[in-house]
Parts: sequence; structure tokens; C-alpha cells
Amino acid sequence: MSREPGPNRGPSYEVRVAEDPADREACFAVRKEVFVVEQHVPEDIEYDAYDPGALHVLAIRADGVPLGTGRLLYGAEAAAKTGGDLTVGSLGRLAVAREARGLGVGVALVGAIEEAARARGLAAVDLHAQTHALGFYERLGYVTYGPEFPDAGIPHRAMRKDL
Repeated sequence: MSREPGPNRGPSYEVRVAEDPADREACFAVRKEVFVVEQHVPEDIEYDAYDPGALHVLAIRADGVPLGTGRLLYGAEAAAKTGGDLTVGSLGRLAVAREARGLGVGVALVGAIEEAARARGLAAVDLHAQTHALGFYERLGYVTYGPEFPDAGIPHRAMRKDL
């Protein structure tokens, strides 16, 4: 999936599954920039045991600069986070570089993750959203449930979207 440049739309970029080691490293670099540096999430909890088996997506500019990332957990890994339901995927670690915010990168990443979830036969996608991002996910069809809770010292809410 790619987006072409246009007036007030910023540079063109591609969103793809991060299948090779260089793409994975680009995903981790964006996460470090956004979560560890900007939001002060401890690095030792940002990267976890789910990363090796997760499907990672990468938004990357035509000149090779990574703009954003996200991941999808599915199967047993997702079930551990979504209450044991194997038909629900878990969207997480969605991060967009500061320079790319407002350009539709986050929407494109969520779309790619949902597409990957559908391709794997999942019926829904669950996520834990930082409370400041609730509106973003609500505009994409996600619905909040349960109480607010802290994750890495940041307030979150659980959300879900049926596919």
C-alpha cells in the first residue's frame, strides 16, 4: 500500500509488512524514538517477548526514512492479551515519527494491520490505547471498554473493533 504526495499531504510513503531484518530494525528505531525518547517508556519494557513472533508493519518514505510502525499479535500470543479468544488479534506498538504526524500514516498503519488480521481469519482486533489517542481510534471504528489503567506510567483504555 502506498500513498502519493499531494498538496499539503507531505511526502509519498509505502506501508508494508516488515519481513526482512532491515525493516524490523527500522520499526524498532521508530518505536525507540516515539516511546523511549519522547514518552520516556523504559527501553527494557518497550521491547518484549512478543516482538519475535509478531507481524510488524512499517511506513517508509520513498527515500528510505521510516515514518511509522505497528504490530499485530495473533494466535496464542494475542489470546494471552485478549482474554483467551483466538479469533481476536492484538494491535500494539503503533508509533508515528513526529515529522509524519498528521499525514495519514497512523491511519494507513492501522489499515494494514487490520488487513493482515482479516487475512489470518481474525474476527476482531483489540488494542490498549493511550487515552490521548482515543479519538484517533474511535474515528477508525474502535470502541472503548473497561476502566482506564496505567501502562508504563501512561493512562490507557482497552478498545476493540469487529472486522
